[in-house]
Amino acid sequence: MPSSRHERAARNAGYRTIAGLDEAGRGALFGPVVAAAVVLDPGRQIRGLDDSKQLDPERRQVLAARIRERAVAWAIGAADPFEIDRLNILEASRLAMRRAVERLSVACDYLLIDFMRVELDIPQEPLVHGDARSFSIAAASILAKVERDRALARWDAVFPDYGFASNKGYGTVDHLAALDRLGPTSLHRFSFAPVRNASRQELWRGYPAFIPVPAQGQLFACP
Repeated sequence: MPSSRHERAARNAGYRTIAGLDEAGRGALFGPVVAAAVVLDPGRQIRGLDDSKQLDPERRQVLAARIRERAVAWAIGAADPFEIDRLNILEASRLAMRRAVERLSVACDYLLIDFMRVELDIPQEPLVHGDARSFSIAAASILAKVERDRALARWDAVFPDYGFASNKGYGTVDHLAALDRLGPTSLHRFSFAPVRNASRQELWRGYPAFIPVPAQGQLFACP
């Protein structure tokens, strides 16, 4: 179960505004990866914080409302499928987390992050399974999951044949069957093999080995 041990250690070291970070949707085949940053108020406890994957949807909704109400600050960031395909999912997750931190209404001086580091000049501590160890990261995981699920419910109305309201873009049996039957949408992640393999279109795979890669000057030369 998460605790406030890591937050207390950071305060004892002199830090005052500690943000927890986590993301949702790294393993999905469709849609954005969504991150949240949360600065909890140590004087306003939120009972029941846990890794979002351990909570049912109704409980996540209740806790998300309490987090928004009682936190010192919170913010959401995301990276879209085009950024995921261009950067790779790990770097896109870092980008989403950085955007969440940059959108906080307060300047934080320490970051507790689930698993990874972000490119920010702020002291930070990556924790393996952080959403199960830190209240701040658990709160961020709940907000990120709730926000992403809400977005997927809206996309379900746009692409009703893929079951996004229930599978949330992950590679479930019904989603994979729809990919085989219909092919991917423009918001699927083509860098993920199940999407790429289901595409009806020939995808860019780089220059053939027997053709020298042109220099930028050749590609963008002006008369």
